[in-house]
Amino acid sequence: MAQRTVLVVLFDGVQSLDVTGPVEVFAGAEKHIPGTYRIRTASLDGAPVRTSSGLTLVPDGALTDVCAPHTLLLKRFGAEPTGERVVFDGKYVTAAGVSSGIDMGLTLLGRIAGDEYAQAVQLATEYDPQPPYDAGSPEKAPAHIVAELRARSRFILT
Repeated sequence: MAQRTVLVVLFDGVQSLDVTGPVEVFAGAEKHIPGTYRIRTASLDGAPVRTSSGLTLVPDGALTDVCAPHTLLLKRFGAEPTGERVVFDGKYVTAAGVSSGIDMGLTLLGRIAGDEYAQAVQLATEYDPQPPYDAGSPEKAPAHIVAELRARSRFILT
């Protein structure tokens, strides 16, 4: 497989796991078969960005300075909620929630390099999610918790 460039676009307020989850998947793929993926990060102007949790991420450069990637990862605003963790819409793919970025990375990897390759990367990164609670969506969480979060969030939980 020829080397492919994966570009992750950084911006102020991004959730750190939205960046690190998919990056870890493609970094795991690169470790599995060296020379297959080159991971780059960029911000609009090349300046460091601050995540929603206060971490500072330093990009490789400005968006205008990086070569055209094979795969571009960025948070897509305006996506319609579907209840699915990973959604493909033509050439676009979105992930719902911060941990689903890992699922998105593995799903993309499976489409690009095959299911067994993605499974090997999943095993190598020891991604075996077993959350202690089953409250990761409004349909599953207790109603009073959903109501409380909706009342104090600028985002609409659907």
